[in-house]
Amino acid sequence: MDAAKGKTFAKLSREIIVAARSGVPDPNGNFRLRTAIEKAKAAGIPNDNIDRAIAKGSGQFDSGSDNLEEIRYEGYGPGGVAILIEALTDNRNRTAADLRSAFTKNGGNLGETGCVSWMFEQKGVVTVAGEVSEDRLLEASLAGGAETYEWIEDDEEPGVEVVTEVTNLEHLNQTLQDQGFSVCDAELRWIPGNSVEITDPDVARSLLKLMDALDELDDVQNVTANFEMADDLVSLTMA
Repeated sequence: MDAAKGKTFAKLSREIIVAARSGVPDPNGNFRLRTAIEKAKAAGIPNDNIDRAIAKGSGQFDSGSDNLEEIRYEGYGPGGVAILIEALTDNRNRTAADLRSAFTKNGGNLGETGCVSWMFEQKGVVTVAGEVSEDRLLEASLAGGAETYEWIEDDEEPGVEVVTEVTNLEHLNQTLQDQGFSVCDAELRWIPGNSVEITDPDVARSLLKLMDALDELDDVQNVTANFEMADDLVSLTMA
């Protein structure tokens, strides 16, 4: 658990560094930085660590963070599943080698830029927690310029994901908050245009192992894939 917590801290800290570097180091004037800080606080990262990451990103002291760059990698997993990986790295060769190894060991292959990204579209997604009145949600979504919304099917943690254009994410997020909704996340997300249904247990097992292997790499920030899998198959492969 400590190792997993440390990895989460590192990923969120790198996101803060890059967000602070890409705009003003003040969260009030930098939406990306503000959302990164909110995620970090929700994960329990101490304020001192957050302040240090902002200072690194804004260049207040030499930390090597200037070498961090955002890179998107693409590949195929078992069953022909398309996979997008977003990474923050200071060494492209190391990151590519680590990714290639993870793909190869788990029945996939790292592809060239553009090989699967055409299957995805980047959108802004605001997540609202709790039971929500659809009439209120529809009214607020229209006011905020949302395109669509989708209910989260979870009895323990119900909610809804509201989708909009990338450039409208901040406006939608603020509109939903102003209208009293409990916003728990606002992020950019790659959404697949079509999905591959996985039904074979062996393919499912290899695919989930690959997803875990990619997610565990230090340089990887996010992994997105275009597959669907029944819950009982997920349980079976994890047994």
